Amino acid sequence: MKLLLLSIVGLASAGCGSRGSFPLRDPLWHDADMQDVPVTCRSKPTPKDPAHMTCAPEPYVSPLVWDGVDNMVFRPLAESFAFAPTHEALDVNSLDEVPDSSWFTNRLGVRPIGLAELELGACDPSQLLDPQTAVDGTWVIDKGKGDGSSPGFRVTIPGKGKFMLKAEPAEQPEHPSAASIIGAAVYQAAGYNSSCEQIIYFRPSLLTLLPGLRTQANFGKPKDFDRKALDDMLAAVPKRGGLVRMQASAWLPGFLIGPFRYKGTRDDDPNDVIAHEDRRELRGGRILAAWIDHFDAREQNSMDSWITPRGSDPESSPGHVVHHYLDTSDCLGSEWNWDEISRRLGYSYIIDWGDIGADFITLGIPTRPWDRVERAPGRKLFAYFDVKNFVPDQWKNEYPNPAFSRMTEHDGAWMARILAGFTPEMVRALAKMGDFTDPGDTSYLAQVLEGRLERILDRYLTRLSPITAVRVEGTDRVCGVNIAEKRGVREPSRFRYVASWSRGGFLPVVRAAGATVCVTLPHVSSDQGPVDDAAERSVVVRLEDGVATEPLEATLCDLGPQRGYRLAGLERPER
Repeated sequence: MKLLLLSIVGLASAGCGSRGSFPLRDPLWHDADMQDVPVTCRSKPTPKDPAHMTCAPEPYVSPLVWDGVDNMVFRPLAESFAFAPTHEALDVNSLDEVPDSSWFTNRLGVRPIGLAELELGACDPSQLLDPQTAVDGTWVIDKGKGDGSSPGFRVTIPGKGKFMLKAEPAEQPEHPSAASIIGAAVYQAAGYNSSCEQIIYFRPSLLTLLPGLRTQANFGKPKDFDRKALDDMLAAVPKRGGLVRMQASAWLPGFLIGPFRYKGTRDDDPNDVIAHEDRRELRGGRILAAWIDHFDAREQNSMDSWITPRGSDPESSPGHVVHHYLDTSDCLGSEWNWDEISRRLGYSYIIDWGDIGADFITLGIPTRPWDRVERAPGRKLFAYFDVKNFVPDQWKNEYPNPAFSRMTEHDGAWMARILAGFTPEMVRALAKMGDFTDPGDTSYLAQVLEGRLERILDRYLTRLSPITAVRVEGTDRVCGVNIAEKRGVREPSRFRYVASWSRGGFLPVVRAAGATVCVTLPHVSSDQGPVDDAAERSVVVRLEDGVATEPLEATLCDLGPQRGYRLAGLERPER
């Protein structure tokens, strides 16, 4: 199965076009990795069921310390002795876009998203909690939180399902829950699979605690989770009108099989055929993470689930794996207890060999960004989260991420075209979702998010062509939308369009509302001419906008005056 899919990926790059680069067929918009595949079942006895059988992939446990050490020390050391040529992402269709898959679904990149949809995030309306109408004692705590830095517990809520409730730290009350719900909404709108996150205020009397529970943080020994531990936790969380504030994370569907890796493939998933570090959605995710300062974007904050048609038997075969992003609580200016580390977050890895080498050579004399950052007066919730010191293409997460490290200009520009869909109105709505007690926190967050987004768009929409949504209208016009002009990256007068084509000379360009630009093409073939994918039917249109340093090149096949032109593929060449 994997060899067959790899062959299909390879063949997709051969076919019609004057350069032989694009087949004359519709672009691939849906990856086959969402199809159920049969897998081998095996015996896996449990204490409750000695005859238990499972068909699901083996759950992967990601050691926190090992992942950090591997990516900060061993992987960089190994790669320094290996020749690893840079190449573009492999899961890109003929229109320079990423198809829908078990990793990513095109949303904001292809259609507007309303505020109601944005605010729902990954939640189905049936998952929304209403603590005011809930009956005391009906929220049953059946499990302590097994990992992570924030304390919490799992509850089963009648008619709603299972939720992990997480507490707030005293150092940044309201911040983790706000960052979680905002971050999840951003990832979901952009196209990723995230978890349903909510901020809830509720009466402690709703909770009932089962006996014999245990809990454990990232570091430390397991502890009893009893009534005293619960009361101590609730006593420390923010409160409003006698109600306690916590973050509610809905349990993901399917059988959970652990985090996904940012490198390699999953051997026991027949659908997983492209190395994760070569997936554009994982590489380009670096720019999204930079926007919201999600420095904790690592494999532990992800989760794969095995989905089967037989919901009553989640470990059955056939099935398929779906990949989710989890826990964005460490974004929007989260901080460590060690201020020297907090200052460096987003600017340098915890162990950054490049910075260490530069400091050794320069004796540490140059001023670094973390030397300049300052806390916003009166805004302790956001630590050093700002616009002034933000440089999008220099942003770094906590420690090297294999996919982020391989991001190319094309990957970053792809993500920027998606993020351009977050309008100022949507950004303000995201800030309001934090449900901050102080309105000043909401205003500050909206200003910083908008400012950082503007810097991303200025950086990544002014080099490679930002023209997108390219299509053929009628029989002889190719049109697209300049997302940079639409988003106001430059004044409209700065955009001066010039179109040329492979048959020689220039073509007329017409500008329309909504930053739309169209080029009319003369026909070069008859309806009864050569076969449709013949090279003589092919033309390449080169469109420059006067702002981006590189053009858009569209390959089209002329099927004649009756059938018209068909778009075969797009390229954004980079010198």
